Amino acid sequence: MKAAHQGVNRAGRRPKAALWVLAPAAIAMLVLSALASLFILDITEHGMITRFGRIVRLVEEPGLGFKLPFERVQRFDKRLLYLSTRPIEYVTADRKNVIVSTLATWRIAEPTRFLATLATRGDAEQRLTDAIVGEVGAVVGRHDFASLIAPHASENQFGAIVAQVRVGVEALVSPVYGIEVVDLGVRELALPQQNRQSVFERMKAERARITMQLRSDGKAESRRIIAEADRQKARILAEANEHARRLDGEGEAEAMRLYARAFGADLPFFKFIRTLEAYDRILDDKTTLFLPAESELLQMLQPSALAAQGLNQPPKAGPSNGEMVVGAGGEGQQPPSTGESP
Repeated sequence: MKAAHQGVNRAGRRPKAALWVLAPAAIAMLVLSALASLFILDITEHGMITRFGRIVRLVEEPGLGFKLPFERVQRFDKRLLYLSTRPIEYVTADRKNVIVSTLATWRIAEPTRFLATLATRGDAEQRLTDAIVGEVGAVVGRHDFASLIAPHASENQFGAIVAQVRVGVEALVSPVYGIEVVDLGVRELALPQQNRQSVFERMKAERARITMQLRSDGKAESRRIIAEADRQKARILAEANEHARRLDGEGEAEAMRLYARAFGADLPFFKFIRTLEAYDRILDDKTTLFLPAESELLQMLQPSALAAQGLNQPPKAGPSNGEMVVGAGGEGQQPPSTGESP
């Protein structure tokens, strides 16, 4: 009986021992499964849940996420990425060589397509580089060298050429790889060493032509300004002269009016003053006048006129032919005798 009882006790303790061994293992497996089902997605990342290589769903919200233990999380950077290509020599439409290197700004726009076609950033940069190099060569080959380097901004097509390259690259990589080309610029545009001197000479000649054109335009503008100034000067002088003549006329009219009013009260005195003014204008030490004795101009020099004016100086004898000679000082003089009697 005792032996049988001991056998039963041993059989009862074995399941309990196995339970104590398996329970920690089961708990550890549950904890590991729970940890494998949790993941944290950063705000700068796209999350892609895959199950045995097949895409299950896309996770866009950052933070704590859940998945099945046997599923994987593929992470892709959602920030703007930069790609710089190495300098490559291209040939323009007019057979000129140029060296171009570019700088592209891109991002993963469609993570599902990106994962299906590229999977890694290195593969994406390689495909994008190939697309940029090919498109730059195609676009540059359709334009002349002068379109890339021009002295005038109106003739420079550089911006339009770069825009064509960006559109072409976007059309190649966006629908196939899920990549968005945000911006594309030229980091370096240079000339091969053997072409630099000829290009510089052409640029110097172009600058000289522009200088001559500007000087010619400046001279033409100077002549136009001078002509306009002369026209304005002539107009202003004509207006001023007209105004001056009008003022002179008005002054003369006012003076005549004042003279008429002043001398109207004493007409003989007026005639006397006017005669004296006439003498002052026509008689000097170099002038000799031959006038008839009865000339009104000489009335003031007649004895009767002198007596009327209170002058006692007798005049000299007049000429035998009835004429008087008036010389300097307004005195009557007899002309030289000719030896004949009237």
